[in-house]
Amino acid sequence: MHVTLAQPRGFCAGVTRALDIVERALEAHGAPVFVYHEIIHNRHVVDDLAARGAVFVDDLDAVPFGAVIVFSAHGVGNGTVAQARRRRLQVIDATCPLVAKVHVQARRYVRDGRVLVIVGHRGHDEVEGTLGTVDDGAYVVADRSDVQRLPLPADARVAYVTQTTLSLDDTAEVIAALRERFADLQGPGLGDICYATQNRQQAVRGLAPSVEMLLVVGSRNSSNANRLRELGEQLCVPSYLIEDARGLDPAWLAGVSRVGLTAGASTPESLVEGVVERLRSLGAVDVTEAAGTRETISFRLPAGLARSA
Repeated sequence: MHVTLAQPRGFCAGVTRALDIVERALEAHGAPVFVYHEIIHNRHVVDDLAARGAVFVDDLDAVPFGAVIVFSAHGVGNGTVAQARRRRLQVIDATCPLVAKVHVQARRYVRDGRVLVIVGHRGHDEVEGTLGTVDDGAYVVADRSDVQRLPLPADARVAYVTQTTLSLDDTAEVIAALRERFADLQGPGLGDICYATQNRQQAVRGLAPSVEMLLVVGSRNSSNANRLRELGEQLCVPSYLIEDARGLDPAWLAGVSRVGLTAGASTPESLVEGVVERLRSLGAVDVTEAAGTRETISFRLPAGLARSA
């Protein structure tokens, strides 16, 4: 059995920045440091930070007045910001800069008098955060049928923004449906989908023709990891999403000699290494890394934490 690692895979710049923020907040302020929602969608990472003094909450009322609170990489809405201010919390914002860019776009479109449509998955932390940044509300669509059900006339002035972790193909289809339905439509191109999401999906496309099975290491609630598995299936490669080496079923490997391995943008490389070792124990004779994009992007930390470091 031969294993090929996708390149790139794993942590993106936004995830790295968010984790650095929590770690440096713990160093600067001491435990506990409260974090609103999971800082990223990976249970292993969240459990590790919790063991070091991070306390994850889904309700700011659970945070003591004046305590340190970190907003997750997925971003938050205006109501959450206002609630934190009322409780006099010391806010450290770990929102990914690419998500913050979507928030800016959304507010600009609404100020221009347009009806806002968010292309994404309702209930996802990022989409809920974007919804919360526009006081007039917005519609959320995930596919063509959602677009057709929008209660808007064809001549409505509409604008759209996108969740940053979507499938490129699916998003293009939804945008096409919006363009077919609304003559006066504004919105960004596919290039505004996160660079890391694009790179990891392109890596799977490059890997698929040379493998018989694809393993994606990532959490069940990770949008970008789920999209990688779905893309593998669309490319006619049996694909499985596993959280770590324990999720690998040896029965999947029966008759398989070429395995592709990738990871979502919130998956630490240590979990990938664990899966590699598990594959070696099950008969992998070599592990190689595919050619691909080398990511060099990094994002600045908030000024106070950068100085404290």
